[in-house]
Parts: sequence; structure tokens; C-alpha cells
Amino acid sequence: MQGVLRSVQLGKAQPLLIQGRSIQSAIRKQPFAGDVMVAPLGLAGDEQVDLSVHGGLEKAIYAYPTEHYAFWNHERQQAGVAAAPMGFGGVGENLSIAGLNEAEVWVGDLLRFPRCVLRVTQPREPCYKFNAVMGFSQASKRMAQSGHCGFYLAVEQGGALCAGETFTLEPGPRTYSIAQRFATKMGKHLRD
Repeated sequence: MQGVLRSVQLGKAQPLLIQGRSIQSAIRKQPFAGDVMVAPLGLAGDEQVDLSVHGGLEKAIYAYPTEHYAFWNHERQQAGVAAAPMGFGGVGENLSIAGLNEAEVWVGDLLRFPRCVLRVTQPREPCYKFNAVMGFSQASKRMAQSGHCGFYLAVEQGGALCAGETFTLEPGPRTYSIAQRFATKMGKHLRD
């Protein structure tokens, strides 16, 4: 299976206003043109603030399927969010990818890019900061219901990435798909 890296995003810690409180976050990622160096803890120039839930060796990079953007733009419109359509980095992802979704990728699979290799580790879980950047309070619940979560990647082999590159999926042990793992984690939230 082959996919395309549509865009690479980096973020810096900045204040995010949530229910009248200013909280530091790097969820607002911006597209970056050109080569980005890939090291064990992620992309050069990208920051994570709350290292208890983001970053580290197993959550170094966050990938998200661009095929889900239409869903989120519709959800935001339905919720009355007056904003421009969501673009690359809209859900806080580092890598906006096309051609691979949560049901097709499994924990342990490798994404082989021309100059680096990334390993799939786990689904992204939504949080209150996700609600804030999406602009409506039910965004996390809609992520849990839809399964449109994206996935974290560990750096198997460092190097560089650039928007427009293709990648191939090399199957890993195939024990749990990202979709299965996310559904299991979100089960308790869906019953609430």
C-alpha cells in the first residue's frame, strides 16, 4: 500500500484560550515548506507542551488522514462554528497524509519514506484542547464516535521528510489495527 505526504506541520508553544483560561499548547500546527529533519523525539522545530500525553519516543510524530477533513468541516458547520474550512494541521497533526486511514494501519506497521522510516504506535486520543481548536465542545465526542483519530508514530530510522513525498506501508505483526485500538480505548466515553 502506498500513500502521499500532503503536508508537514510544526508548532510552537503558545497560549490557547479555553473557558476563559490561558493554557500553553502547541496544537496549532502550521505547514512548513522544504525538508524537515526527523530525530528520535520528532520533527526539528516542533514543540509539545504536555509531555505526559504528547511527544516522547512512542508519540514523536502525529499523522492524520486528509480524507477526514470534509467530515470535520461538516461537523464544525453543523455546530455553528464560523471559520474558514480546515486545512493542513487543522487537528494538530504533524503529517497530513493521503491514502491510508485508521482501519488500514496496525500498531507496529512501518511507513517507509524515501529518507526515513516511522513506526505506528497508537491512536491519538482527543482532549479538551482539541475541542478548543475545533471550536465546539462535542468535537472530542465526535472523534470517539467517528473513529477519525489519526495515529502516533515513533521514529524507527531518522532522516528527513518533505511534503509531496510518497511512502509505502510495510505490515508489522498485525495484532491490533489503529481502528480497533481506538474503539477499545473510547468505549467508556461512548457509553457516557
